[in-house]
Amino acid sequence: MNDFIAQRFNDILFSSWQHFSLVLQCLVVASVLAVLVAALTYRQPWLRSVVDSISAVGLTIPSFALIGLLIAPLGFGVLPAVVVVGFYALLPILRNAVVGLTGVPGSTVEAARGLGMGRIRIFFRIELPLAWPVILTGIRVSGQMVMGIAAVAAYALGPGLGGYIFSGLSRLGGANSLESVLTGVVGVVLLAIILDLLLIVVGRLSIPRGIRV
Repeated sequence: MNDFIAQRFNDILFSSWQHFSLVLQCLVVASVLAVLVAALTYRQPWLRSVVDSISAVGLTIPSFALIGLLIAPLGFGVLPAVVVVGFYALLPILRNAVVGLTGVPGSTVEAARGLGMGRIRIFFRIELPLAWPVILTGIRVSGQMVMGIAAVAAYALGPGLGGYIFSGLSRLGGANSLESVLTGVVGVVLLAIILDLLLIVVGRLSIPRGIRV
């Protein structure tokens, strides 16, 4: 195992960076889209219901099947990986964003309105900060989930550590096959831990002390 890693150390580091970068960028885009959609829907009960249903149904779609379906229209490479990771990253964040914004006390909003604050200012100064801990929890859940899905995206020749997993599985029993699989799996787990620690730090820096759990 040590020899396998030593011989491919630079390639493993590069694949790890590709994997982490893919997940992180998709998380950022998904977070922005989720907050935007939640802001447009959380005040309407029927729209909240639609968003909740879409989030629930979307998570039941097998990632491997979705990647396979996207190969025909999008081809192989980075694009189908980005679409799949971004799609699954969006769902938990969107659900939590709606829940978080809906859970902001109406009395707090009314008090802010009584002080002369407009709707947009109330959203960014009152509602979003109060909902942020719940949204960030969704981001953390999403990050752990799509870190594994990004590995599955290697089926469409996407970037990251999934290539080591699929390469090892395709020649299981051959030379270095187990080492290849273990390198991919352990690497994904380590990246997931690093990402979660990073998000914990983001929470400590971005959540006001008065509303920290």
